[in-house]
Amino acid sequence: MKRCTTLISPDELAECLGDPDLVVFDCRHDLARPEVGLRAYLATHIAGAQFLHCDNDLSGPKSGRNGRHPLPEPEWFATLLAERGVHNESQVVAYDDADGIFAARLWWMLRWLGHQDVAVLDGGFPAWVDAGLPRASGIERRAEARFGYRLRTHAAVDTAFVEAHLHDPSILLVDARAADRFRGENETLDPVGGHIPGSVNRFFGENVDEEGRFKAPDLLREEYAALLGPHRPEQTIHTCGSGVTACHNLLAMEIAGLSGSKLYAGSWSEWCADAARSIALGDT
Repeated sequence: MKRCTTLISPDELAECLGDPDLVVFDCRHDLARPEVGLRAYLATHIAGAQFLHCDNDLSGPKSGRNGRHPLPEPEWFATLLAERGVHNESQVVAYDDADGIFAARLWWMLRWLGHQDVAVLDGGFPAWVDAGLPRASGIERRAEARFGYRLRTHAAVDTAFVEAHLHDPSILLVDARAADRFRGENETLDPVGGHIPGSVNRFFGENVDEEGRFKAPDLLREEYAALLGPHRPEQTIHTCGSGVTACHNLLAMEIAGLSGSKLYAGSWSEWCADAARSIALGDT
């Protein structure tokens, strides 16, 4: 089957259904109503897809100081993937109904474990439904597999790294939240509004068109080149509220051919958990 490492179209995915190397995950989720994704999956999903929950499967335990969606232990997550039928030759496809933000989290996490053959369904579940492609309902499972991972430790940074480089002009922090939340307005998910000092804002919604499909690679490259200025991709750290929508910007940069940027998984929800850390308000 064709190997995809960023995006896959509904037609391309439909051609692969039934291939033993294909593993599809439904990642639909609502940050304010965490039960909605599973409910939607049980009602209808892409035929053969399994469900992964953003809070329970794509995140680790919360301590109250490590953000709303801390990364799980790599070995735990690799074991979970193996239990769901993922092996080292699998082509994994992730989808949601929110322009790819939760699917991109899974995409990044598999890349974090060193697995390259993972793609996000462009246009998500709405595009699949619009195309009249096969659906099913209820729980689906795959036979357990063996999955060996090689952690890419350089793919993520922690709070200590961000603190140490807070005023380092060679590092660029890119915040994926909507502009009002970046400015510290209308904050409903975290107890404190604002952003990490020195960050620039790139709302993840700017990565897609009106149909929820990613913009062309050349256009994304042009937009991100203007955002990054003199910074190289490997000097770029992506943040958001809790390390989810930041992955959408990471995926967009990968589509644009700008590989090597990193995720601050704790993001704003971890940063603002310590009142001693400085915060910024407004557009800068």
